[in-house]
Amino acid sequence: MSQTQYLKMLEKEIQKINKIIDLKILRGEDYSRDARNHKLLLKKVRFHSRRPFLGISFLGYGFF
Repeated sequence: MSQTQYLKMLEKEIQKINKIIDLKILRGEDYSRDARNHKLLLKKVRFHSRRPFLGISFLGYGFF
């Protein structure tokens, strides 16, 4: 599975959990477990989609 496919899968899971959380809020039910899962999925998305510092890769450059 490529990284883009993985990120798309995570996004779908996040959207699904968002819908579940919204329904639970409307019904007045506890949604703490779903919120925790949502938070973990967001961390995974942020980790896998972050870019190198300043958006520049310094590999291969020699600084004297």
